[in-house]
Amino acid sequence: MNPIWTIAKKELSSYFDSLIAYILLVAFLGFSGLFTWILGADIFLRKQADLLVFFGVAQWTLFFFIPALTMRQLAEERKTGTIELLMTKAVTERQIVLGKWLSCFLMVCLALLFTLPYYLTVANIGKIDHGATISGYLGLLLLSGAYISIGLFASSLTNNQIVAFLLALFIGIFFQFVFGILASGSSGWLGEILDGLSLSNHFDSVSRGVIDTKDLIYFFSLIIIGTLLAERNLQKAR
Repeated sequence: MNPIWTIAKKELSSYFDSLIAYILLVAFLGFSGLFTWILGADIFLRKQADLLVFFGVAQWTLFFFIPALTMRQLAEERKTGTIELLMTKAVTERQIVLGKWLSCFLMVCLALLFTLPYYLTVANIGKIDHGATISGYLGLLLLSGAYISIGLFASSLTNNQIVAFLLALFIGIFFQFVFGILASGSSGWLGEILDGLSLSNHFDSVSRGVIDTKDLIYFFSLIIIGTLLAERNLQKAR
């Protein structure tokens, strides 16, 4: 069996063997559901059959959900010494990182799968744009993939889960907030570069149904860079 899939299955099992998966799923669905249907920008107040409110809420929920999911992936392994045991097996650092990335990504997919009743409810209320809805979910998956890579990189830097969580949030703040804020106050080539680094700008573009090649390249680049940096840190540990 492929080592990547074996590691991913092991990690998924460990989530559900403990309360971690259930707590995170309930927290994600609770917060996203509360702010989508009841508080904040109530979806019924828009008088439009779409899920833009949910996509906006989910973007911020995942911002905290994913670092909590990734913080233990490599940090806990290093703290307990199981990472050394794992690397004695016929498995490479890249396979370890990709396996853990896949397990987190599947958890996010499961969480988003539980939100499909939102889509069915809105589709029954009015005429929903199915293409825009699919684009919105695609945007959340791409966003999640990038956040997972950032979280794994942060987790590979330390053996403390809390430090890994805070570090992932700190890095995420730059991509989610800082680059966009700096871009709005800059002009010329510097403003264009900062605007291009803003994760929220690329997500907004995809979630509105505009799937541009530059957005896909941006997300896949973040995913690749994050996993490569995590892999390099594991190689140093070896």
